[in-house]
Amino acid sequence: MQEQIRNVNTLEELQTLYASVFGKNGTMTIRLKEMKNLDNEQRAALNLENTALREAFKNRQIEIENAVMMAGLEKQKLDMTLNPESENFGTLHPLTCSLADISYILESFGYELRTGPEIEDDWHNFTALNTPSYHPARDMQDTFFLPNDNVMRTQTSAIQIRSMDESKGPIKMFGIGATYRKEMDATHSPMFHQIEGLNIGKNITMSDLIADIRVFLQKFFNLDNVELRIRPSYFPFTEPGIEIDMKWHGDKWLEIMGAGMVHPNVLRNCNINPDEYQGYAFGFGWDRLAMLKYGFDDIRKFYDGDIRWLKMAGK
Repeated sequence: MQEQIRNVNTLEELQTLYASVFGKNGTMTIRLKEMKNLDNEQRAALNLENTALREAFKNRQIEIENAVMMAGLEKQKLDMTLNPESENFGTLHPLTCSLADISYILESFGYELRTGPEIEDDWHNFTALNTPSYHPARDMQDTFFLPNDNVMRTQTSAIQIRSMDESKGPIKMFGIGATYRKEMDATHSPMFHQIEGLNIGKNITMSDLIADIRVFLQKFFNLDNVELRIRPSYFPFTEPGIEIDMKWHGDKWLEIMGAGMVHPNVLRNCNINPDEYQGYAFGFGWDRLAMLKYGFDDIRKFYDGDIRWLKMAGK
């Protein structure tokens, strides 16, 4: 039996042999039941045989299990001559990458970064921007109203008002921040990001605005040239107001941003003399530009936690 145990090569075969010896009707089981009929010398010999067989089965089981483990390890053996696998490094989110690109370009144009609070009072968010309480333009925005006549900032233009209040004269700045409106679909989010630029000085014209926007878009999208379409539009804080479209992938026109010359009333509200200073303002959602740059079709994908966006952004 010892030789038979040593010749078993699989755990299944070993289990079958073990059952034939120590199972309910196994040979050793039957012999042990008849032990009462044996003399002391025969009983001692049977006990020694029983112990030896059990030990032999146990040792052979360990040997087979070790052999199986080593065979598995052999298959997993690393070939140290192979090139190492690339690490799965994290990358920056597309919105973060876009913000860094936008900020770098605008700062290279001489714009200074300014910030402001996300909870705004009515004056900075509406009234100073030539949108008093009776103005119909307030109906263009679905506003989150808060106590004490405060609102969740609907536009980063409020940063422009705060900047003009501080400077009282020439200023070249851009503001970045989250804005909030009651809208939600594939191209709109109740919380989205805006970037607004402002350039106030003497002899500032619409040509200066269009030139800056053209070069900005060329640099952001890494294009040699961009074709723009300028359309008249209405914003209470600009006069005249325009919307700027960019030709994209053939003959497709995409709305990129709203802009215009700062309305004289806005300058007066900030104690800036419109007869001495002029300027332009522009605003756009950096989420929208990021959608175009990275080829996303739904703005909500930026916030769904899918790590594939992080891998895509790094390429």
